[in-house]
Amino acid sequence: MGYVDEALEHAQQEDESDKITGGAYKEETAQEYVERMYPETVKEFKKIQEEMYQTFCKKQRNYGPENISVGTQLRNKDEVKLSLTGLFFRMNDKIQRIKQLVVMGQPDEVGESVQDTYEDLSVYGIIAQIVQRGRWGK
Repeated sequence: MGYVDEALEHAQQEDESDKITGGAYKEETAQEYVERMYPETVKEFKKIQEEMYQTFCKKQRNYGPENISVGTQLRNKDEVKLSLTGLFFRMNDKIQRIKQLVVMGQPDEVGESVQDTYEDLSVYGIIAQIVQRGRWGK
């Protein structure tokens, strides 16, 4: 397929994505577009989110919020910074593990799958956002 054919096909897809509501055109949102164009990817994304949420809940039940707040109440900038610094080190540990296993091709010596490492890294990223928004442990 040549460049012109691809451009034409793309234009046709855009035309199909326009929705008519009450005689007026309604622009498709990014979410609607992605859900329409990549349904299997979206389904898997949501499945992974649910798996991560389940793991998060189990770990919260075991650890509680203090492992992230480092025994503080996260009431001031210094306490939040301490918590985010701890999360940085946890995330860096996971990044270094991915580097060793995936990039460098080193064998796993601890029995934690690469999938588990990706999940932990993703969850730490979400936790960091919750801490930064002042909602951790509430």
